[in-house]
Amino acid sequence: MDSNKAATQLLTESQITALENAFKAGDVEDRGVVDAGQVQFIVQQVLGDVLTVSEVRTLVQKGEAVGAATGVINLQEFKDLLIDLLHTTTTRWGALQTSLDGYVGFDTVLEQQRKKFLKKGFEFNLMVVGESGLGKSTLVNTLFKSKVSRTSCTNEPPQKIPKTVEINTVTHVIEEKNVRLRLSITDTPGFGDQVNNENCWLPIYDQINKQFDKYLTEERSVVRRKQIPDSRIHCCLYFIAPTGHGLKALDISCMKKLHDVVNIIPVIAKADTMTIEERDAFKDRIREDIAEAEIKVYPSSLLPEDEDVLQANAPIRKHLPLAVVGNDRALTINNKSILGRQTKWGFVEVENPNHCEFSFLRDMLLRTHMQDLKDTTHEEHYENYRRQKLSEEGNP
Repeated sequence: MDSNKAATQLLTESQITALENAFKAGDVEDRGVVDAGQVQFIVQQVLGDVLTVSEVRTLVQKGEAVGAATGVINLQEFKDLLIDLLHTTTTRWGALQTSLDGYVGFDTVLEQQRKKFLKKGFEFNLMVVGESGLGKSTLVNTLFKSKVSRTSCTNEPPQKIPKTVEINTVTHVIEEKNVRLRLSITDTPGFGDQVNNENCWLPIYDQINKQFDKYLTEERSVVRRKQIPDSRIHCCLYFIAPTGHGLKALDISCMKKLHDVVNIIPVIAKADTMTIEERDAFKDRIREDIAEAEIKVYPSSLLPEDEDVLQANAPIRKHLPLAVVGNDRALTINNKSILGRQTKWGFVEVENPNHCEFSFLRDMLLRTHMQDLKDTTHEEHYENYRRQKLSEEGNP
């Protein structure tokens, strides 16, 4: 098959035009070739949204091999390499080698799914764990820019610290750009506030497993609902006090007990109480403690990852634990409304990445990894619970 005809079957006309224009821009001497080293730039500029990271790397390596003798590659050679790559790209269903003679229409399945999901809405269940006074309610309100924490949305008067760990859940339906989200926030008043905190993790562990069991019971029901309500905890924000001395024994024991049943994201609360140098040193100590105790935090490095997932998760692992500041009250600075704290020495902007890592947490939790948190809960934590439960009952 003619390579130009093959290219039009695998790429859109606009992509082919952009590819040719990028080559012309790189061909400064008008020789009809570009340096082999420019292949990566051209690929990422034109086809970055079409090819995966591994496919780009493969194409660059092949381009360098073709241009090894002369150090250059022409447009036709590049097209041939691209066609070969796209023809041999495989998925879990097999090689993508069959071309269509005309438009069929199954590309609209994504739009069909989008409409279906928009109609059903989405669910996300967040748990916050940490000692009192660390700003858990404030941070949750800041994350969702609404009064969603239990202490903010109920008329209950302030209570004394409970003598035992309590489990309280409040549920909201919030909407953004026609997307409805059923959001449940579970907090744990009394955690870490007792004289003896030896087993204060147990009510939390039991609550997580209780939601697993609830889902399993519904799943096994002879007559069950078309859409099973999902009350399973998708993420646990574990708040670490900004002591500067590393993790407490309570932190280590609790996270060790919970890491096999829930996705744990450790955050350093009230990070504005430390200098940048103190914060970085504290984060290093916590990373050492987590590694030494073999605590599994989200995203887990023990699960298999392809190149794309590895690229997405690498920055997250680099920043953990996240040093955050929460404030759900806006202040006006230079005629501009900003979330932050006013101090004697200046102003701390909550959403400024130079001041704290709140925006990084929000983006990961809500904009990039929300679905992955839910998938990991279902495919890893819930599946492990289901398997163990059925094994105990004698089911294969």
